[in-house]
Amino acid sequence: MTLKRIFTLCLMTIFLAAAHAEEEGTELNCTVEVNSSKIQNVNKEIFNTLQQSITEYLNDTKWTDAQFAVNEKIVCKLLLVVNKYDQGTGKLEGELTIQSQRPVYNSSYLTTLINFKDTKVVFDYQEGDQLVFNEQDMESNLTAILNFYAYLIIAMDFDSFALNGGDPYYEKAANVVRMAQSSGESGWKAFEDPKNRSAVLSAFTDKSTSPIREITYNYHRQGLDQMVVSVDKGRQTITKQFELLKNVYDAQPMSVCLSMFKDAKFDELVNIYSKANQNEKDEVYEILNGIYPAEQERLNKIKAEPER
Repeated sequence: MTLKRIFTLCLMTIFLAAAHAEEEGTELNCTVEVNSSKIQNVNKEIFNTLQQSITEYLNDTKWTDAQFAVNEKIVCKLLLVVNKYDQGTGKLEGELTIQSQRPVYNSSYLTTLINFKDTKVVFDYQEGDQLVFNEQDMESNLTAILNFYAYLIIAMDFDSFALNGGDPYYEKAANVVRMAQSSGESGWKAFEDPKNRSAVLSAFTDKSTSPIREITYNYHRQGLDQMVVSVDKGRQTITKQFELLKNVYDAQPMSVCLSMFKDAKFDELVNIYSKANQNEKDEVYEILNGIYPAEQERLNKIKAEPER
């Protein structure tokens, strides 16, 4: 074989590999921040390394079999606030805020799907530790936490585009929870905490509260996405979802999915109903006030007279 032929084959291999990598694009476009301002007398480089490791882990792992173009990646953010760190043992305690967004059809607007704070984050990490993805085994509590929220982000994104479209990824999240529960690590035990990771999974998969997933689809695909065609029809579809939300509340008034909906959507609802007629505003106010009586400030903004 001539040198020219070898060179040509090498180029073809490189181009095919690049094309395959593009075809097999990963799903997440995740920004990660590790805030260690509460920690003193520790080499802060370890937190920079941790931030970089988490960023690469989330963005470089192939989480699904679906094809994602670069512009289709799910925009999300993780903020880890470190409350305690023992440099000797590597034990870290903190809080993790998870946010994800989804584009609204034919607009530049990004709507929030998740805005959730996990207050029971505990794991071991030493500088230089490798984060290894393993779907069949629990490599560490840190990777288990990242796996769980990656699958949750993807599941909710798929649910927002197709009714129950997130099924495969809730199953993967459930597998993470099962493995983690047997490890004895905190934040995973059933009934341990109404807002821990087990409770979050149950909120979206238990029969009594799973209508939150139907709400996710109707709110986004049948509501927001249709507002480019008709603002009124899209908003009316969103209004209908609050009866479903009330059903969830009646079944499980302390379900974490209710607070997750509030934290993701209440500021947006103020804008959505800014030009609604007063009857629609009053209807929304009455239902949501029964579910979220402590949210009077934002509920009053929803009920305010329509903008002229």
